[in-house]
Amino acid sequence: MENPHESEQNVLLERIIRNVDKCDEAFQELNTCIREIIESSLVVRAAAELSVNYEANTAHYLQNVKAMREPKASNS
Repeated sequence: MENPHESEQNVLLERIIRNVDKCDEAFQELNTCIREIIESSLVVRAAAELSVNYEANTAHYLQNVKAMREPKASNS
């Protein structure tokens, strides 16, 4: 005996498969975008770390310069 709902089930299965394929493509594109964002944020993070280190080194240098004694004036 043949299933009377078989053709309708096949149509529904085809629709489900098409929608899953579309979702898969969307997730692949989303993963690509996220990967690009992560890569660009690594560059920004490196630049921020360089800036912070530069600021710390500059502050340290300025503190050392202020701590230096003034040269004594010669009385010649």
